[in-house]
Amino acid sequence: MVEYDFNDKVAFVTGAARGQGRSHALHYAKHGADVVATDICETNERSGYEMGDKTELDETVELAREEGADVVGVQLDVSKEGDVKRGVERAVEEFGKIDILANNAGVAPAAGLLEMDEETWDYALDVNLKGMWLCAKHVGLHMAERGEGGRIVNTSSTAGLVASPGLGHYTAAKHGVLGLTKTLAIELAPHDVTVNAVCPTAVDTAMVGGIIENIDDDLAELAEQSGPDNVLGDIVQPEDVSAAFMWLSSDEARYVTGIALPVAAGATAL
Repeated sequence: MVEYDFNDKVAFVTGAARGQGRSHALHYAKHGADVVATDICETNERSGYEMGDKTELDETVELAREEGADVVGVQLDVSKEGDVKRGVERAVEEFGKIDILANNAGVAPAAGLLEMDEETWDYALDVNLKGMWLCAKHVGLHMAERGEGGRIVNTSSTAGLVASPGLGHYTAAKHGVLGLTKTLAIELAPHDVTVNAVCPTAVDTAMVGGIIENIDDDLAELAEQSGPDNVLGDIVQPEDVSAAFMWLSSDEARYVTGIALPVAAGATAL
């Protein structure tokens, strides 16, 4: 494992109860950062799969503490500005600052665009795009006011780069995340805050399992025809995505901003 020095840094991680978010939180802790681990801790009926709960968020907190980090768990909904503002205020109250935002929380209810109802569209866009903006807004405001720079890393997807049949709402949101990332990179550059996006292919998480279980057979066939999830064989693991987050959060990437970094195992190469 590459060693990064995040001592005296504070990382704010969304969607940290399980999956990629938990992996990111634990990796920041392993590299010396203190961690604010956040999650909504409830399942929305539209998600189509079981989401992380309070017990799992507490487990993330304990696992990060075992790595030697000071850790706070905060239950919040990234699509609600009041929740996000409160979470950022709690982090600053606890640690005095936020140096890194791992803007990770997301949902992917499988549905075709022609059959999808308005509520499902709104749910996906609220969490996957509005939630990204709200977290970047309030952490970015803190970083700009503090005046000591910072790192924001947004979770997009290969669905932010190419079409993903059966996930049109998710695809639209993840394309939007890339536009958000590029614009924030320019607007926050005067404050020495870098903003980048990571674009994973399918990752071995409950969310991907839910998509596979719930997607319509015809849409699944279209998705298979549109391109591979992975040309290297084994499914990508959460820690593979965390490795990209660690680099983009580090001083080694201090002049990298506004990019979309695929962790795609070749899926975007064809």
